[in-house]
Amino acid sequence: MCYLVAKKFNDVGCLALQTSHGKHLADFKKKLIKAVGYDTIQLITISRPSAYGEYEPYHFLETEREFE
Repeated sequence: MCYLVAKKFNDVGCLALQTSHGKHLADFKKKLIKAVGYDTIQLITISRPSAYGEYEPYHFLETEREFE
């Protein structure tokens, strides 16, 4: 289990989606990067949100559709 996190540069807080490692996650990240690019959004994969306070507050989403 891991979390995909999307954060706008210079904003407070982020979106997070609980997911799992693998090809599906890699493909999903590629799709998102193609849609939004690298300039305004940072996409990272983390194991524990509590270990990454710099991204707080987390807004947890339930589905990939919501995350998109």
